[in-house]
Amino acid sequence: MTATTGRVALVTGSSSGIGAATARLLAARGMRVVVNYLHSAASAEQVVAEIKAAGGEAVAVQADVRDPAAVQSMIEHVDEAWGGIDVLVHNALTPYAVKSFQDMTWEELGGKLDDEMRAAYVVTKAVLPAMTEQSWGRIIYLGAGPSRRPRAGMIALGTAKAALSQFARYLAQELGPNGITVNVVEPGPVGDTRIAADVLDKELVQRQVAATPMGRLARADDVAQAVAFYASEDNAFMTGTTAAVNGGMAMY
Repeated sequence: MTATTGRVALVTGSSSGIGAATARLLAARGMRVVVNYLHSAASAEQVVAEIKAAGGEAVAVQADVRDPAAVQSMIEHVDEAWGGIDVLVHNALTPYAVKSFQDMTWEELGGKLDDEMRAAYVVTKAVLPAMTEQSWGRIIYLGAGPSRRPRAGMIALGTAKAALSQFARYLAQELGPNGITVNVVEPGPVGDTRIAADVLDKELVQRQVAATPMGRLARADDVAQAVAFYASEDNAFMTGTTAAVNGGMAMY
């Protein structure tokens, strides 16, 4: 893959899991990486330390990506040090309820929708001026399998991520003439993340592995590889697409 040396990448929610794996990989490929976090300062600094130990450039910056003032402050901080954001990887996952529709309140469903779209709107608005000025940019959103294939208890996440995917397609249409690509990476169940440890019991993991032609769950690094392609110079002509990183568990 062609290196994207010197480009500045913002990876939201990158103190652990898929975000951390993506930050490390983009840095290894020559990008200067902003490791965004909300609460986990120590974990974010650990990711930065690992990147620097491997010869890369990174900085940890705290910001709630739903807060326009916090995001603008983060962008200004990065701009002073490195210039504008070239690559946005919007990975931050806002909380959501896992329950049936019948048991769910509007605050739980509508709140997740609002958080999901507000965060995507805020961070995208913040990075677009620099991308538009230079007629080059890469925007990658992290989706989720339940946005296409309903799963019990996942109506809040699935509905919110479906909205995010359609949002990405509209942006791809609008921003293409400006040299900006917009794509979605949609992981299946990822086995080596904190969320997986919290919600996947052994029996469920075994069922999911059995349903996956590749014979295992995804790893955070598998997802990062797809993100890195979309973020690279090599991806000059793919926009408005979704990459399903699920080992064939679901084929679209």
